[in-house]
Amino acid sequence: MNKIIVKFTTAFALTTALTGSLAIAQDYPAKEIQGIIQWGAGGSTDTVMRTVTPHAEEVLGGKVVMKNMTGGVGAIATKFVYAQKPDGYTLLMGAENPLLYKVMGLGDIDYSEFTPINILARGVPILVANNDAPFNTFAEMVAHIQANPNAVKFGSTGPGGLASVVTAMLKSKTDLQVTEVPYDGDGPALTALQGGAVDVMPAVLGAAIEGIKGGRMKAIALVDNAASEALPDVPALGETNPEYADYLPWGPFFGVFVKNGTPEDVVAKLTAAYAEGAKSDDFIKLMADRGFVIESLSGQPAQDFLANWQSVTSWLIQDAGLAKASPEEFGIPRP
Repeated sequence: MNKIIVKFTTAFALTTALTGSLAIAQDYPAKEIQGIIQWGAGGSTDTVMRTVTPHAEEVLGGKVVMKNMTGGVGAIATKFVYAQKPDGYTLLMGAENPLLYKVMGLGDIDYSEFTPINILARGVPILVANNDAPFNTFAEMVAHIQANPNAVKFGSTGPGGLASVVTAMLKSKTDLQVTEVPYDGDGPALTALQGGAVDVMPAVLGAAIEGIKGGRMKAIALVDNAASEALPDVPALGETNPEYADYLPWGPFFGVFVKNGTPEDVVAKLTAAYAEGAKSDDFIKLMADRGFVIESLSGQPAQDFLANWQSVTSWLIQDAGLAKASPEEFGIPRP
């Protein structure tokens, strides 16, 4: 008799838990969702998330309250979201940086701890300079830097950020002795560039294009294999300097993530919402105007994208001598 009662109680508890989980998923979202943005206001990640999310909200039938949480090359926001319950009410709105935390010695939490809702788009890097910089082309910049070692200041978003990876890429093929100055995001760094605090900034095209078109900074080279329709007169580094072609195309990306363990139905709802958001006319226009390439990947294609990006970039940093630990230690294969 006792065994029957135990079995009945266990079965009842399991059924109740499953029913409760299903009810949560069906009611989702029953309250406001937090959207934690890894970078500061005005940067490329911030712009992408604040453009696509209102359209995702329409599909979800709920509100996503976005908050910028800067610091630690995105690690502060990543750790915050990781510490929350995996219930779909805290989204990590991030860029590529967590995939380099392990090799850069910045932490042991990366996107393997999260489920990608949508890899929305990828950016194309560009080298921009202060208008008063005494060079206008990549060749002239290299010559000036080599004639004035450590005098030229490069803006940076910290170790593992886009700027540091592009700078490492350049240094891997060319003798460039520069001084790197860190900022919390490419928005603040580009502001510093315009004010003359730094001379050059490797930035994503989407964040710099308005400043270029407005004459507030000058474009030196697109870090890609081909010119962009957004700025057709800016030369592509892969064409003018083919020694970099093996690394290209390369660039940052922007994605929405939830902590692993989030109910599958909730993941499915979020995935459908952001997939629709990526189809919106104003998001598509923003991506085209700013030189972004829309990806809108979820599921296994998103996982494959993340694995490939981590492999290529980790080994680039390792070969440039900037890694704190070898990618081999974490099972990251060489591409």
